[in-house]
Amino acid sequence: MNYIIYFLITIIIIVFVHEFGHFITAKLTGMRVDIFTIGFGKRLFGWNKLNGFTFGDLPEDWDGKGNTDYRLSLLPFGGYVKIAGMIDESMDLKFLKNEPEPWEFRAKPAWKKAIVICGGVTMNLILAFLVFWATNFFQPKQFVKTTTVGYVEGNSAAQKAGLQKGDKIISVNGDKVDFWEDVDSRLFIDNIGKNIDILVNRNGENKDLIIPHKSLNSDLKKNLLTVFPLGYKIYIDSVLKNSPAQQAGIQSGDVLLKVNNIPIYKDIQLTSIISSQKEKQIPVNLIRNKDTLQLAVTPDKAGKIGIIFGEKFLGNVEYKSYGFFKSIDLGFADIGRFTTLTFSMLKNVIVGNVAFSSAFGGPVKIAQFAAKSADSGFLNFIYFLAMLSLSLAILNILPFPVLDGGHLVIIIIEGLIKREIPIKVKVAIQNTGFVILILFMAFIIYNDLISL
Repeated sequence: MNYIIYFLITIIIIVFVHEFGHFITAKLTGMRVDIFTIGFGKRLFGWNKLNGFTFGDLPEDWDGKGNTDYRLSLLPFGGYVKIAGMIDESMDLKFLKNEPEPWEFRAKPAWKKAIVICGGVTMNLILAFLVFWATNFFQPKQFVKTTTVGYVEGNSAAQKAGLQKGDKIISVNGDKVDFWEDVDSRLFIDNIGKNIDILVNRNGENKDLIIPHKSLNSDLKKNLLTVFPLGYKIYIDSVLKNSPAQQAGIQSGDVLLKVNNIPIYKDIQLTSIISSQKEKQIPVNLIRNKDTLQLAVTPDKAGKIGIIFGEKFLGNVEYKSYGFFKSIDLGFADIGRFTTLTFSMLKNVIVGNVAFSSAFGGPVKIAQFAAKSADSGFLNFIYFLAMLSLSLAILNILPFPVLDGGHLVIIIIEGLIKREIPIKVKVAIQNTGFVILILFMAFIIYNDLISL
């Protein structure tokens, strides 16, 4: 249910911002907007000045006379604004029977059409920039002051390459790293599709380790980051009543050191150990305040002990604050970096360096990431919205039929040749693009489901 709720919140916000960009630019350039809808398909309910608030579909011959019907429709996978005199997703061509009216899209000059088409992308960029700027300006950034490895996931690409607990990472693909955030960025973002060359210091001796990009892609496909810094510990957030953990004396605030005599660094370790010891008593070493305790707990038949836990970094961190103008620079830098990463990812998918399922996600993955980001805090959820908004802007401006970039290409061509492309050609382009887009979305949803 959390996934569904946060998916709907995410889609409504992102789609509203995008479509509002088209809506407001259409209004400002003197065009009528007949419909503003979140979702596709059947109209569930809506409001307009003529009819007020109503449920269900409006009459087929409904004429708003310049008034917009604001509605929520059945399928929550997007939305659109229906601008008078424009061939769009609705494929309503009844206006073609009449001569162009001054308030119609088709009657406006190319530059006004271009402004309206780019309005959605512009609003998505503005949303992303404002969030990036605000997170830099209002919240000090935390940097983990270590590059020493604390945990390497078993059977991962990093472990197979020889990376071990205690290794101090000096550089990744020749780039020196000073904080763990640098390590994460170089390993899992900046060098996607490339072999990873890691220089580490182990017991005073430098070693070169190579992680093949295909092995790392396999980990990313499973949503495994696989490498974590020294200093992370698992803490107990809460203990369920009458649970094995409560009976064993485990309390909220305890920090786990060892479970079943195995040092604990990551949540996946803890879950794996407990679930493998069903109805078997296992020792638990933990820190409570400043005391070190040893308890014993017996997981139930389902392999659970009844705790809610989180991660806590016990090492050194550094906080950096940025001023108003520096935050503006960083906001633009974040947009540039993420845009470059997106096109780099697309290129690597095309050439086969990155698996399609690792690069693209549909409604299921959006719901998962939205719920996880919301659970980890409001700021993380807002940041996720900003990245999704930027992704929508980048993908929407691509020169593909149905997308804003496809419309823009047609407007540019018409502006150059000084006449309108035949309506039948436009309709054929829209229909073809729409079918391809639906098939593409179906394929993405299929990939989402098989990766669950």
